[in-house]
Amino acid sequence: MRHTLKAAQAVLALTAALLPAAAHATTSPETTAVGKPAPATAHTAGRVEVVGNSVRYSWPGVYFEGRFRGTGVGIVIDDAVNDYDVQIDGATVATLVTPGRTTYWAGNLSRGVHSVRLVKRTESPWSTGEFGGFVAAPGGAVLPPPAGRRRQIEFIGDSYTAGYGNMSDTRDCPAPGQIDRNTNTDLSFGALTARRLGADYQINAFSGRGMVRNYNGVEPGTDYRTYYDRALIGVPGDVWKNPGTWHPQLVVIGLGINDFSTAINPGEPWTPETLVSAYKTAYHGFIDKLRARYGKRAVIVVSATYMYNTTAFADAARQIVQERNERGDDRVRYWYYDNSELDYGGCDWHPSAHDHRIISQRLDDFIATLPLNW
Repeated sequence: MRHTLKAAQAVLALTAALLPAAAHATTSPETTAVGKPAPATAHTAGRVEVVGNSVRYSWPGVYFEGRFRGTGVGIVIDDAVNDYDVQIDGATVATLVTPGRTTYWAGNLSRGVHSVRLVKRTESPWSTGEFGGFVAAPGGAVLPPPAGRRRQIEFIGDSYTAGYGNMSDTRDCPAPGQIDRNTNTDLSFGALTARRLGADYQINAFSGRGMVRNYNGVEPGTDYRTYYDRALIGVPGDVWKNPGTWHPQLVVIGLGINDFSTAINPGEPWTPETLVSAYKTAYHGFIDKLRARYGKRAVIVVSATYMYNTTAFADAARQIVQERNERGDDRVRYWYYDNSELDYGGCDWHPSAHDHRIISQRLDDFIATLPLNW
């Protein structure tokens, strides 16, 4: 299967023009963007920063979950760049395409207690969204949010982890906004697996980025590690402050496609051999950081996948895990998923929604073999 990942350049640009909304957000005179502070009305495991009564964020797949009593709920949001799904009682009732600053209302529900979930479908490294909380329709009430789940998984990666273009029915996505409209991180393999396992999760993915080298050598001097510690990806110096509730028992890393998928260009400071060496050294340092942050009991998965033009990625990832194990850390594991049954039908030969379901099932099977105490 030939897949070039050429669209990573488009994601890095992030200048997509925006298409009309699939569902329309509305404001209400009874309840506008006021009420209880957002953290008091919603549970989230994502990387967010509290700003007044709202929270800001930029990583893909961030979700907010709440509960309310009554016949409707308002979702206070400010984001003119990203797309969101609104889910009531587990069913998607609307997709908000670049909703802007508004309160979206989901109404005409049976009177009673309901759940609500807002999830960010798209990537926005250079912009932020803002969530202002849930508000009840007249006569109803927002209830305390659901408790955080005991199981927690952190997914770290690139466009494959983000679900880049996974909803597209064509591999060619040249139109402005076409990649965004056809990306749904909530249906990426990580999100699917976490929900099946009843786990909270973060999807800290950035398309086009590698461990030491970005796609086709773009933006030299930066790589995935430049941004990992941030809550707001595009804000230099920003650091996400763990509220003390994020202690994942499992971390799944998928970085290396962008390091190795394209030939080294003239002027880049690499040879094929030194690139592998730098990749392995940086990966070990990154695992050291995760181990210090999440403790010796966390299972860290170094994942790799099929690439049509090289085995350097898989070979280096396997060697990294072998070296960690030889040093006495047997809770670093290697996971490889091949291209069998995958159609790469998403934008620019990325995994399709069909593929993400298959990859997720393979990840489920692999997780079942891990020494997880959860």
